[in-house]
Amino acid sequence: MTPQRSNTRRDLLASGAGAVAAIVLRPVSSEAAAVRTESTADAIRRFAGAAQITPGRIHLDLPPLVENGNAVTITVTFESPMTPEDHVRRIAVFNDKNPQPNVITAHLGPRSGRAAVTTRIRLADTQRITAIAETSDGRFWSTTADAIVTLAACLEG
Repeated sequence: MTPQRSNTRRDLLASGAGAVAAIVLRPVSSEAAAVRTESTADAIRRFAGAAQITPGRIHLDLPPLVENGNAVTITVTFESPMTPEDHVRRIAVFNDKNPQPNVITAHLGPRSGRAAVTTRIRLADTQRITAIAETSDGRFWSTTADAIVTLAACLEG
């Protein structure tokens, strides 16, 4: 009776499974990772439709100089009473250079208490960030802020 031997990493590599794994797990090149799905303007139009977007009433807080683009804290606020008659429905954040232009869309309502969203995002490079809020009356408000990124994120290689 021969003892049953467990498969080792060496056995798997010898059998060719390692070659398949190497092909499947191959890292994406920086060129492929940086392909944008759509323009920022198209993403904003998809969010707001044909509605007019007016500057003002919304505030975007992010550091103007970002040492590491892997985790950038942003806060978006909108002064609203957050009542059933007057509240913020959605807040969206867009960027100019990341692979996907729509960073986040937060859905709010009167029971949210206040119209404020804080999150961390990745920034691929120095770029402009745009925040847009939709209010319960169907109007859209926007603001922008620029961030200088010294160590980029979102790109491999």
